[in-house]
Amino acid sequence: MVQLGKFERYLIEEFFDDYRAGAMTHRTFTRRVAFITGSMAAASGAMLLVGCTPEEVPRSTDPMPTPTPSSSTAGPGTASAGAVPGAKSPLSVPEGTAGLTTATVRFLAEGTGISGYLARPESGAAGPAVLVCHENRGLTPHIQDVARRFAKAGYAALALDLLSREGGTASLDSDAVSGALTRAGARRHVADFAAAFGYLQAQDFVDSGRIAMNGYCFGGGITWQAATELAGLKATAAFYGPAPDLNKVPAIKAAAFGVYAERDQRITGAMPALRDALDATTVTHQLTVYPGVDHAFHNDTGERYNETQATAAWNDTLAWFGQHV
Repeated sequence: MVQLGKFERYLIEEFFDDYRAGAMTHRTFTRRVAFITGSMAAASGAMLLVGCTPEEVPRSTDPMPTPTPSSSTAGPGTASAGAVPGAKSPLSVPEGTAGLTTATVRFLAEGTGISGYLARPESGAAGPAVLVCHENRGLTPHIQDVARRFAKAGYAALALDLLSREGGTASLDSDAVSGALTRAGARRHVADFAAAFGYLQAQDFVDSGRIAMNGYCFGGGITWQAATELAGLKATAAFYGPAPDLNKVPAIKAAAFGVYAERDQRITGAMPALRDALDATTVTHQLTVYPGVDHAFHNDTGERYNETQATAAWNDTLAWFGQHV
């Protein structure tokens, strides 16, 4: 019987939702599940587990897909000036915007070099900072845009590439990215953010006692996980991510904000249990369900983007950080 970890199941169910909605081809769905599970036999079992019909499931004897190099050559911090590809949000902040400085930064995490995209006000004055955790697609131009949005709001924003050890998001087959993230595991990802937290604390342009964290989808789940382990975070904002283990909720020290989509029953349906766990603690928290939208409604390069609710969630996040960071 196929055994799936929390993040493996989360991603496979998300891809199945995208496939059923027509936003993902059967070939892409199958490839991504195979890269997550490690074999076509395991992929077949996992697809049945999340509700695929036998006719939709590949034969367990089919060969594993072969990774192909990414066609993208733009790595963290190498985006050219101009609008973000596919961006629809009026909040989008193009690379090269006056008053901001951006760069690829590198530092050690558990003895290994990792990298991230840093955007900050060019004044260099010490101010608040935010760690940004990307979606299951890895570090993309959209997430770099999110970092610049925070920078425009006065934050030093550091978006990690959680696949730095694998050569970076841009070097991987796009269908293999989610599998690489699940193989690395949440423990490694949180450790990378702990190292990034230390990096920010050491910078002259950061007020070391004012660091927050924000993440989306998969990154929302890592943000919740980090909230239970990184005591120095002042606030967090997790967008539609899977909840942490509920027995770890009392360990949260940050003021925790959760963003949920009304139509995203896979995640929002499990939110009441997290709310009850938070209510039983002294953790400062707010969980908000945004009406009429589905999972990933904030990503303005995706089909589920909703300008009204995405703008509301972004402004609510800035207000939460403004109050607690």
